[in-house]
Amino acid sequence: MAKNNKEPQDRLYELGNAPIGKLLFKYSLPAVIGTVVSAIYNIIDSIVIGHAIDDPNVVSGIAVTFPVMNLVTALGMLVGAGAAARVSIVMGQNDRRIAEIILGNCVQLSLIIGVAYATLFYIFMDPILKMFGASPNSLPYAREFMVWVLPGCVLQNLTFSFNNVMRASGYPAKAMYTNMIGAVLNCILAPLFLFGFHWGIRGAAIATDISMTVTAIWVMSHFFNRNNTLHFEHGTYRFNWPIIRSVLYIGMAPFLINATGSAINAIVNNTLMKYGGDNAIASVVVFNRFVTIFVFTIIGICQGMQPIVGYNYGSGRYKRLMKTFRLAAITGVIISTTGSIVGHFNPRAIASMFMQDPEQIACAVNCLQITTLTFWMVGFQIVTTNFFQSLGMAGKSIFLSLTRQIIFMVPLLFILPRMWQLDGVWASYPISDFLSTVVAIILLTKQLSHIRIMARKRSEETPEQAAHDL
Repeated sequence: MAKNNKEPQDRLYELGNAPIGKLLFKYSLPAVIGTVVSAIYNIIDSIVIGHAIDDPNVVSGIAVTFPVMNLVTALGMLVGAGAAARVSIVMGQNDRRIAEIILGNCVQLSLIIGVAYATLFYIFMDPILKMFGASPNSLPYAREFMVWVLPGCVLQNLTFSFNNVMRASGYPAKAMYTNMIGAVLNCILAPLFLFGFHWGIRGAAIATDISMTVTAIWVMSHFFNRNNTLHFEHGTYRFNWPIIRSVLYIGMAPFLINATGSAINAIVNNTLMKYGGDNAIASVVVFNRFVTIFVFTIIGICQGMQPIVGYNYGSGRYKRLMKTFRLAAITGVIISTTGSIVGHFNPRAIASMFMQDPEQIACAVNCLQITTLTFWMVGFQIVTTNFFQSLGMAGKSIFLSLTRQIIFMVPLLFILPRMWQLDGVWASYPISDFLSTVVAIILLTKQLSHIRIMARKRSEETPEQAAHDL
């Protein structure tokens, strides 16, 4: 029993004492593996659907469902990211009871949000799909997929929420297995159901449902184990509104990133339908699936960064959190630069993986060559946004997420297509990436200056601890 009590303490001790490079690698590698496996699943799933069903409209039909599924991710992050950040901070303050209350409150909150989302979507399915750009040709495919996949979305919402908390409470490797289990299972079942059983697009949805169920059971079983750092306790389920507000406040930033992304996709899809039709919408599938593997890798780095930054911010070890950010930002830029180079110079090979129609491929090639021009900047922007979130500074994180998605992207989508037609839609991506990165640099410079001042004051007050923080 003493061994079980010692292990959680060791997990928390390393967050404030282990070398930063080694620590970030330890926490990021499982997250990166998990998110990349999930990204590979998404890519394989799209490839299987595109080649198993001999109709070009199926690709654009799937594209229409992406914004809807992004909302599921957004709702999961609303609770999960906020809970993970709050747990990291209060654990850094050595307040385990508050962490357990956060856990108990968030399980109910996740279930309520998931059921409400699925119910509303069933009621207003066709109008929502049409709003996201479904045409008469693509609507039947989009509708069939969503009818079958929605029940699993409730469990997916629960998984997204608590996998973040699992990682934040000192179990990065176990959190990695969550994504791996679901992705590997889906990669096996989707081809079986489409090519073997010939179930069509509903086969892909059923495969997703089964994978969501298995991963939800895996994640929740972790928190019922009393030997783990955090677990469900009696007396922690009653809603504590100050805690719920703090969780939702912090989680609002990643929620808005994904939710506004869905709104932007609706605007993009409708604009693409006007200037390029279903082929242009299908091209978005190629772009989104390609950049997903790089974005998810960066998100994995950020997930590894989050508990380190949150814990050290809560315990006043400012130099450690600054060093963590610098290392994460450099890594993120290297990853996004790789994506920018590959996407810009190898667009035809990438497009041919997802589609068979020559006209669709030509449209996707043009899309990739333009949209990846400044993609190399995205790594810095994502890491910076997550850095503010990890500090509990939701306002700044929300603002940064809105700069690209709303403040810059929306006006560009209304202005550029009128001048350059379809190319104007594609050009809005690199321009908004550039402008949002400039804003991120400005906000970050001010925040790091403030943190340096706090670190200097701490070193003057406690020089021994300041030296230890390095």
